[in-house]
Amino acid sequence: MPKIRSYTPAWLTAPAPGHTLFVETERASRSSTYSPYGAAKAAEPGPKRTIARRGTEVFIANGREIKWGDLVHLKETYEPKSGRTSAGIRIKREDSDSFPPEDANGDSRFAQGFRSIKTPVADEIKQLIISPHSDLLAVVTTHTVHVCLLPDPSHLTAEDTGIIKPKYFTLGPTTHVTSKSPVAAALWHPLGVKGSALVTVTQDAVVRMWEISPTDRWSFDSPSLAIDLRKLADGTSLDQDFSASTSTTNKTFSPDSFDMEVAAACFGGRRSGGWSTMTLWIAMRGGDVYALCPLLPQKWAPPPMLIESLSVSIVAKVAALEDDPEVSAQAKLLAQQQLEWMADLDNQEPRVMEAAPGDPELLVYTRPTHPGVVPRLQGPFDLDLDPETGRDEDDELTDIFAIGEKLDVGDLMEGEDEDLELGDIDHEGLPLSVLCLLSPSGRVRICIDFDGVEAKWLPPRNKSRSSRLLEEIDVPTLLTFQTLDMLRPSEEEDCIDISWPVFTPDVTSRYSFYVTHPFGMTYVSLSPWVFRLAGELGAGPEDGQDFRIGLMVKGENSTRERIYTHPQPATFAACTAIRDPDLGYFILSATPQGAVAVNFDTPEDDFEAPVMAVASPTPEVQSKEQLEVLCAPRPPFQPPEEFDQRSDLPKLFEMMKTSKYRSLMQQEVRLSGATLNMFTNVHHAVGGESGRLNKAAAQLFTRLDNLPAELAEQVRKAEGVKQKVDGITGVDANPKSPTPDSERLLRRLEAAKARQEELAQRMEKLKRTINRATPRELSDKERAWMDEVASVQSSISPGEAGLRPARVKQHWKRLEEVKALKEDLLKQAEKLQQKPPGEAREEPLSRSLSNRKIPPEIRKVKVAQVQSLLERETALVEAVKNRLERLSVG
Repeated sequence: MPKIRSYTPAWLTAPAPGHTLFVETERASRSSTYSPYGAAKAAEPGPKRTIARRGTEVFIANGREIKWGDLVHLKETYEPKSGRTSAGIRIKREDSDSFPPEDANGDSRFAQGFRSIKTPVADEIKQLIISPHSDLLAVVTTHTVHVCLLPDPSHLTAEDTGIIKPKYFTLGPTTHVTSKSPVAAALWHPLGVKGSALVTVTQDAVVRMWEISPTDRWSFDSPSLAIDLRKLADGTSLDQDFSASTSTTNKTFSPDSFDMEVAAACFGGRRSGGWSTMTLWIAMRGGDVYALCPLLPQKWAPPPMLIESLSVSIVAKVAALEDDPEVSAQAKLLAQQQLEWMADLDNQEPRVMEAAPGDPELLVYTRPTHPGVVPRLQGPFDLDLDPETGRDEDDELTDIFAIGEKLDVGDLMEGEDEDLELGDIDHEGLPLSVLCLLSPSGRVRICIDFDGVEAKWLPPRNKSRSSRLLEEIDVPTLLTFQTLDMLRPSEEEDCIDISWPVFTPDVTSRYSFYVTHPFGMTYVSLSPWVFRLAGELGAGPEDGQDFRIGLMVKGENSTRERIYTHPQPATFAACTAIRDPDLGYFILSATPQGAVAVNFDTPEDDFEAPVMAVASPTPEVQSKEQLEVLCAPRPPFQPPEEFDQRSDLPKLFEMMKTSKYRSLMQQEVRLSGATLNMFTNVHHAVGGESGRLNKAAAQLFTRLDNLPAELAEQVRKAEGVKQKVDGITGVDANPKSPTPDSERLLRRLEAAKARQEELAQRMEKLKRTINRATPRELSDKERAWMDEVASVQSSISPGEAGLRPARVKQHWKRLEEVKALKEDLLKQAEKLQQKPPGEAREEPLSRSLSNRKIPPEIRKVKVAQVQSLLERETALVEAVKNRLERLSVG
């Protein structure tokens, strides 16, 4: 959970210039009020994604108007000045000491850092979706889609502050119109060539693929692929026509009109592995979930190693199913179709295109035509719910968020000289897809696709075989891992009419996101259980694995925390997560009254490897986390909007002047039916406005009434912190007779030394106690080592007879024999040298030998043998002596 540092900064609140980005101008409100399309479409339910981001630039839709601003410029140029005007704070240039000149209307001609963009739409803008390469912006209303060529950022710092008129293209002038079905979702395909493929999904379950090019106006007129999901759900063979009907008169009743009303759609992400990048997940209002795989544009550019990983998995699957007699005919047909699809890709020669600086080159492929262009519709998925925690009463859906499986290229890059560089966010996580479903009541269902969505097509045209194969198809399932409630029970009743919660992905992790609902924003992180589950799945079959997974499922898993709460239900724009060195890490949303932002502490793991296991925090970290916050961050108080709204009485008077009561406006008040009607209308208008003002005044009074209590709480916390600081620094409680600092420091030093000596004595006492304790039993290795020592000791020194080896001549016996032989030889030599005087002197041994006429060769050989024996015995004695010394030392 990111730590909240502060809420909406001053440079985004009134009267700062950044506040005007999020507030609807009077011109835009007047044009939306008098829209020629009536008020029925304004009440059409749907998501509100009116904030798009390009780096530090944001595009914000207000009614029919789009405002464009640079957040860094607005932040750096915001400086509160003492001189204020009615228009707010004036900003001066950095190289000038005077304020910029103003025109007669009070508007500054200095580069404000934001501009207004004119739009050709005739209704309120519901969604802004920026392309992956940030050069195109899809502007979506209830029924229409326009594509805008984004202007250069230099326009934000130009002296001209007028309205920008960029180039627009109408997507499907005869397709997305007010007489056709509303647009439920507009998505940029993750595999489009340089982000030029746009997918639109209408509420009548029609998916259209648009491959647009700003240089080709005809590419905006008709889609390259159109699929009617209602026809596809009833399809039986590949040869059928599943294109969307262009007729608007033939609208017969069908149960699918209610069961297949689209609420939202999404892709798994470009950096996902397997089939996730080309899988379109579709959520229906009724609660059903469908998948369309593979959905590709005619020209598409896969990320590195995606084709190779799919090829390896398909070939391995075909080899495993080919000779297995227990595999069904449907599974074998699917494997053969995937192999045929991959063979079509292998036979192509991809076209190489230059990518963005720092990215690898793009390999552009053509969409395979075999086995077919239109995939099979997979679903509706069966949501396996836990009977203890499952809640089936809330079946409607408003949004869907898919997290694709990780791209695993370890086996593919084995033995290669070069390693594929992937970001930390790309290669972490589960080898499974995670699907999050959101209901109008704010309930999030976290589902895991254990079966895995693969590319599937309908069987070929063969009536008997097709019907048999379709009967063998199993219903796909999703395992509901957890269910989380974003709203309290009391809040669900207050926002039923305006509730359309939406997901927003986070920028720090693939497995964290935000939920925007009428009462604020909630942060959800799946990281606490995702990496643990990935470790269990990657460890292979082990004892106790099912038990550990069961504990993980039943325990506290996902992190959920409300990071912003609005005092009353409001229409929030889907928040946008931003992480920039100049701006920090924060999320940005908006209400009709202004911006809403939550600033977090910037994570410090930019250059660190991701930690898969949860390690115990160090004492320093624990003490830092346990520090008491003196002033907890809280949202700034915004006065109720009723104080800023203009009264409707002047408009009512103007209308009366041109109505049938215009004659009464110039006469005295007389009792008549016309006068009563006029006073009744005015009373209704004044009563409504006074009621709203009274309610706003009550909210302001309640806020002011709570301020003394909040101030007292902050004073109490400050006093507690002061006492802790005084205790650490050693300040005396009696300020009348203060103690010198040197004396206090000496006392603290002596107390620390005494404490250290006490701890040292306790440590020595514990050591002695442990040494006196009963020793533990010897291990098998220690017993074997003791036996070996005893055997060596018995072989080199006399001991007990039972310890002496039986059939081996001990070394100590050989040593005794050598010593005895040495003593015998010494005695003989002494006898020869010490003869009595009366006895005849014997001849020397050498002379006696020479007299015997022994050959010199034999004599030399015998002498050499005797010397070698002596040397050998000497070496043996030395070795035995050294070994005895080592054993005695050991």
